[in-house]
Amino acid sequence: MAWDKAHIDTELDREVRELLSAADGNGTLPIVQMGEPVLRLKTVRYTGQLRQSTLDRLKKCMRKTMLDAPGVGLAGPQIGLGLSLAVIEDHARPQADNSSEYSDEARDPRGISDVPFYMVINPSYEPLGSETASFYEGCLSFDGYQAVRKRWLNIKAHWFDENNVEHEADLHNWHARIFQHETDHLNGEVYIDRAEIRSMSSYDNLDEYWAYDPDPSEAAEILGFDI
Repeated sequence: MAWDKAHIDTELDREVRELLSAADGNGTLPIVQMGEPVLRLKTVRYTGQLRQSTLDRLKKCMRKTMLDAPGVGLAGPQIGLGLSLAVIEDHARPQADNSSEYSDEARDPRGISDVPFYMVINPSYEPLGSETASFYEGCLSFDGYQAVRKRWLNIKAHWFDENNVEHEADLHNWHARIFQHETDHLNGEVYIDRAEIRSMSSYDNLDEYWAYDPDPSEAAEILGFDI
């Protein structure tokens, strides 16, 4: 369904432009942290409430904020915006987590792969089959910690881009995990809501004890959680 530009919500457009004016000199926006109500509210579906120029600026600022954090995805609520949109981008690392054991990305159990930059608007997903995978996961709005989260291994993803073009794609492994994480944000969910709490680790302890092997089996045995 085409967005009706004749009914742009000028008040919301003004609010978003004010939000963008809070970006620093590099175009980076503040990322809200756990406890902010916006992270727990279901977002408003995007129906063309913003001018195209505002949406384009928002996309650019969100990308800059995501990459500088650094992160692989950023949803509207994470910058205080309750609209159903997010940005996603990741690039395969030659040596995931500096682990020689998994230096060949094809052998990394997370299935890390190159994910070109794109904006998702009004996204949704559904599982393809019943396979799941559990790996450590983090969030820019819960900075300093990661925990093991079980997610669907394969999904069918639906979304619109910033030009109102509808997309549908089968996503797998790492890409599917990122899409699920960002889409869940738009429904007021944060990854820790369904994470294995006993797996929770600070960044320092993750590097010290668990980052050498992306497979969380040993962490599960020692820390006492299920995967």
